Amino acid sequence: MSIILRLNLRSSLMLQVRFNSKDAASAKTIPKNLLEDKQTAVLQKENGAIFDKRPFKISLDKDKTYSWCLCGKSKSQPLCDGMHKNEFLKIKQRPIRFKVEKTGDYWLCNCKQTSHRPFCDGTHKQPHIQTAVK
Repeated sequence: MSIILRLNLRSSLMLQVRFNSKDAASAKTIPKNLLEDKQTAVLQKENGAIFDKRPFKISLDKDKTYSWCLCGKSKSQPLCDGMHKNEFLKIKQRPIRFKVEKTGDYWLCNCKQTSHRPFCDGTHKQPHIQTAVK
């Protein structure tokens, strides 16, 4: 079922908005990091190296704390393996610690460009990220 809403603004301009009930049902909300206000890693302004142009689906437990790789160099993506500690790589980014509200499957960002760290917000769909990784 589709609903079309039309509004006349200043008589010559018409705004048309389409609302499809299927779109509303399929819209996903981005989960919240329960540790977001308890850590300083979210204050890091720089994003890490683009690892992949697709998010990573992973099962997470409610009561466990995780470390999401921000630098993009971890061999156990999307989680941190401590690669940022290698002094020869001179990596500035530190992992993002996080917890989830309930046990289940989550999509974690693998392009490292999300603004809702560590969760995917669709940033990987931008052309510059899609062309960065072949």
